[in-house]
Amino acid sequence: MVFVRPGEDRCLEPGPNLEIREVPARSYPTWEQVALPRAAAEAGVDLLHCTANTAPLRSPVPVVLTLHDIIFLEGGSPLLRGGSAYQRLGNQYRRWVVPSVVRDAARVTTVSHFEAGRIAECFPEAEPRLRVVENAVGEGFAPVASPERLHAVRQRHGLPARFALLLGNTDPKKNIPTAIEGFLRYAENAPDPLHLVVADLAPERLDAILRDAGAEDLRSRFVLPGYVPHEDLPALYSMCGVFLYPSLRESFGLPILEAMASGAPVITSDAASMPEVAGDAALLIDPADPDALAAALGRLHGNTPLQNALRIRGLRRAEAFSWDRSAERMLDVYASVH
Repeated sequence: MVFVRPGEDRCLEPGPNLEIREVPARSYPTWEQVALPRAAAEAGVDLLHCTANTAPLRSPVPVVLTLHDIIFLEGGSPLLRGGSAYQRLGNQYRRWVVPSVVRDAARVTTVSHFEAGRIAECFPEAEPRLRVVENAVGEGFAPVASPERLHAVRQRHGLPARFALLLGNTDPKKNIPTAIEGFLRYAENAPDPLHLVVADLAPERLDAILRDAGAEDLRSRFVLPGYVPHEDLPALYSMCGVFLYPSLRESFGLPILEAMASGAPVITSDAASMPEVAGDAALLIDPADPDALAAALGRLHGNTPLQNALRIRGLRRAEAFSWDRSAERMLDVYASVH
């Protein structure tokens, strides 16, 4: 049984062994802290698995918590940091709820050994109840070979013939200004450089970054397609010359595997969980060093053997992460509670 708030943001459909029960509430905190435990009690469930970092502070049944990361506990108050107001308020809510929930949960799972280490450092009492259940790649992520589909996606988003791809998330940890600065340094020195396609980045944000870097003259090297629907991402990954993911901090970094599964060479960070996820299938760089990103782009530029080697290694690496295996590990976690 899956409890959900009413609304359109839903990725599941009912099935023979899957019941979806809508639980109304005016806000997410009241849904999670009041309506959800009441619904669990009324349904008579034996175990409540909360999959998105937080859970009811008081639950009538044992709780398994998936704590994807504790980034919101690192540094000062989330209300004073960057990101959108929604992101800051969400982090403040997690900061309030998570310590108590971790203390009381029957089991705590997370998505990487790196993050398990961070959680154990912050909550030593949780370590005996802490398990790692990794993420994996959805079936839709695979190399796209259909010329018609590739052409349609290229036309829909105005993509150039040759490009690097960056996802323009506004969260400060995604390190977008440094990534763009690294690309600028590459573009200033490479013969016939790639364009940079930055998905979901506002033009005024890019213009501000270029203005701060004194690089307005390179604006033509950037393509901003706006929001890219999830179903178009495999084609973008398949077409790009390289996928850039120089994040400062990730608990897992699923886009790394999604890009690899779609056949893209990847440049990512040597920090946090990203080396654990990428293995030997990506070029790893210091995410705080734009020169390192520029050098990695320069190393790939025109180097067909290296590009092909990374593609082959990436496809193999993505296959090492399986949702079936992750589901089996989660079932073992459930069984260990009783």
